[in-house]
Amino acid sequence: MRNNIKVERARKDMTQEQLAEALGVSRQTINAIEKNKYLPSTLLALKMSNLFGLTVNELFVLEESD
Repeated sequence: MRNNIKVERARKDMTQEQLAEALGVSRQTINAIEKNKYLPSTLLALKMSNLFGLTVNELFVLEESD
């Protein structure tokens, strides 16, 4: 699975720290999600999609090998 969190964060001119604060998680969690080292919970993915005004499917994309 890949994600577009870093791209969407840049569009909103947000740092990892600002996004983390808005979502109630640590900056390290955002970093790990962006690097595909951690898959967020359903709740966190929904919070991200609401914050960016996108669907979960627009933020997180299943790849063929997944």
